[in-house]
Amino acid sequence: MSETSPARPASAASSAAFSKSEMMIVAAARELAGQRVCFVGVGLPNIAVNLAQRTVAPDLELVYEAGVFGARPARLPLSIGDPTIVTGATAVVSMYELFSFYLQGGLVDVGFLGAAQVDRFGNINTTVIGPYDHPKTRLPGSGGACEIAINARQVFVIMRQSARSFVKAIDFRTSPGNLGGAEQAERIRREGGWLGRGPSVVVTDLGIWHFDEDGEMRLDSLHPGATVEEVRATVGWQPRISDGLTATPAPTPEELRLIREELDPAGAYTR
Repeated sequence: MSETSPARPASAASSAAFSKSEMMIVAAARELAGQRVCFVGVGLPNIAVNLAQRTVAPDLELVYEAGVFGARPARLPLSIGDPTIVTGATAVVSMYELFSFYLQGGLVDVGFLGAAQVDRFGNINTTVIGPYDHPKTRLPGSGGACEIAINARQVFVIMRQSARSFVKAIDFRTSPGNLGGAEQAERIRREGGWLGRGPSVVVTDLGIWHFDEDGEMRLDSLHPGATVEEVRATVGWQPRISDGLTATPAPTPEELRLIREELDPAGAYTR
C-alpha cells in the first residue's frame, strides 16, 4: 500500500489509507453496536462480527451454525466447523438444538448474512446464478440462512456491490427479505408465524443501506472515495438516496490494526 501524499485532497488521502474491503468490514462491525446475540454466516459476516466483538460490542454473543452459542473465538474462525469457535462458548449443542431452541426460540437478535445477489427489498440469493435447472453458476445454497432470515429479529447483510450483485430481480430467492414490499412481507410474516422483522441494513464496499417504510433499500451513508454516480452505476434499479446522506467515518488505526494483525493478516477478506 502506498503512503498517503500530503499534496492529495483530504478525500483522496483518506481513501488511500485503507482498502474498500476494510472500510466495508469496519462499517458492518459498527452496525452491531448495542446488539446482544448474533447468528454468524460464513465469509465476510465472520470477520465483521469478530471485529465488532473486539470494538463496539464486547459483550456480543456469537452463534455459529455448527451448534455453538456464545462463542468468543481466540482467532478468526476459518469456517463454522473450526474448533476455535468453541473457545469460551456458553453452550455447544447439536445443530437441531441450536436451530430449534435458540433461533426458533426467539433468542437471536441479529442474523448476519452474506449474499451473491440482493434485490431492492433485501431478498437474498445464494443458490444459483441463472435458471435453477440450468444455472450458469451453482452457489453454496442456503445452509441455515433461510431459517436465520425468517427467525432472527433482524437481518444484517454484508456484500460487495456491483451490477451483478445488486439486481432488479434475483435468480433464486434463497432467503426472504421484504418479499415484494413491506406490506406483503408483514402479512406473510404474521400468517407464517415468522419471528423476525426482516432486513435492517446492507453494508457494501460503497456505502450503508437501510430500509424505508416501503421495505425498500435506501442509501444512507457513502464511504470515503465512493460517489453517488458510482452507486447508481452498480445497482440494477433506480436506488433511493437519503436526503440526509452522510459520509461514513473512516476506519480508526485500531480497527485497521485488528483487521491486519489479528483477524486477517493474510488478507483473505481484504485483498
